[in-house]
Parts: sequence; C-alpha cells; structure tokens
Amino acid sequence: MAASDQLTKLAARAKEAEDHAAEARGKAKADLERDVETARTSAHEQSEKLHKSADARKDKISVWWHDLERSWNEHIAEMRDDIDRRRAGHDVDKAEKRAERAEDDAVFAVDYAFAAIEEAEYAVLDAGLARMDADELATESATSRT
Repeated sequence: MAASDQLTKLAARAKEAEDHAAEARGKAKADLERDVETARTSAHEQSEKLHKSADARKDKISVWWHDLERSWNEHIAEMRDDIDRRRAGHDVDKAEKRAERAEDDAVFAVDYAFAAIEEAEYAVLDAGLARMDADELATESATSRT
C-alpha cells in the first residue's frame, strides 16, 4: 500500500474513533465497558502488529523509528498498568481524580496522535521527494552514459 493511501486509511480510522467517542456519551455503563475492552484489545493487536512490522523491517527503517516503537510499547504497558491500579480504587475522591486524569490523558493522546499525523504527512511527502531525487539521478546517470 502506498504511503499516501495509508494516510487515507488513517483519516478514516480517526473519523471512526471520533464517532465512537461521540456515541460513548449516550451509552449505558455496561455497553461502554465492553467498548473500552474492545478498544483496548484492538489497540493491543495494532501495537503487536506494529512491533512485528518494526522488527521485520528493522534493516529498512531508520533506527530512530525502531527505537521509538520500542519506547512506545514500554510506555503503553506502564500506562495500562497504572490505569488498572487506579481502577481498583473505590474512594469517591480517588474516582473523581481518576476521571479527571483519564480525561486529561485522553486529550493528550489525541494531541499526540495529531502530532503523529503531522509527522506521517512529512514522512510521506519526504519519501516522495526522495523517490523523485533517486529517479532524477538515475535518469541523469543513464543519460550521461549514452
């Protein structure tokens, strides 16, 4: 799949996430709990897929991206452990603080994703430019031989 096609797929997935978030406001708690578990499972599966892809392509992608992927997985594991620990509390004040932190975390996660999309756009455009440069040099090289 071309990188530009992946951006289209990313935009569609972002819209899907937006729709799910909007729908969550009107759901019953049990339904939302199921949705949370489904989203967590899906995020875990995507993370695993990304990890396998990074490992399989570690000789083809920049070391920086490979290191970022590893760091991201470690961060997500720590974050989920923290969420699970906080969820175990039953104190009203703690529950309120957990809700506020979860909301702040959600806003930051969206901001982070926005920045990641900006970086993805830059990477896709830069890849296109690099391909043009390589093709141009190949043409010049072939022309100079004749």
